[in-house]
Amino acid sequence: RTKNIVGINPGTSFIQMSDEIILGADHGGFELKQILAHHLKQKGWTVVDKGTHDGSRCDYPDIAEEVCLAVLATKGENSSGILVCGTGIGIAIAANKLPNIRAAVCHDHYTARMAREHNNANILAIGGRTTGPEIAKDIVDTFLSARYVGAHHEVRVEKIARIESRYLGNQGSS
Repeated sequence: RTKNIVGINPGTSFIQMSDEIILGADHGGFELKQILAHHLKQKGWTVVDKGTHDGSRCDYPDIAEEVCLAVLATKGENSSGILVCGTGIGIAIAANKLPNIRAAVCHDHYTARMAREHNNANILAIGGRTTGPEIAKDIVDTFLSARYVGAHHEVRVEKIARIESRYLGNQGSS
């Protein structure tokens, strides 16, 4: 397995190499997270598990924040994280509230590849109740092997960053 090129910072040519993946799930995604953690370890990834650590009820915004902060703190911007909740939707919405996070809910290998190649997504969100384990493994493998292509997509990713900057101080958004 080759090391993961975790991203290209928009506006620069900086590339950071990493083989660390940060995982998190609420109770609705706990079982799938465990399966994905085992899968990633078998493929040689270093897995950092930010919880939940059992199937007890918990709130996905807390897990999303924990994983995203770890991704942002990892050496090199745009490192990778994987979030799992019941559908992937709520945890992605929460994740996307943090600056410099581009979380994408993916349900097949095509959406996983496009999230990385076109949107420079740094967080993959999956539904633990809506995605079977083998499909989820395929989604994860595709997401982690895909690379941001930049080119005409760079303008769009930069526009997203500018929108984020304009509204970053708006703490009461919904």
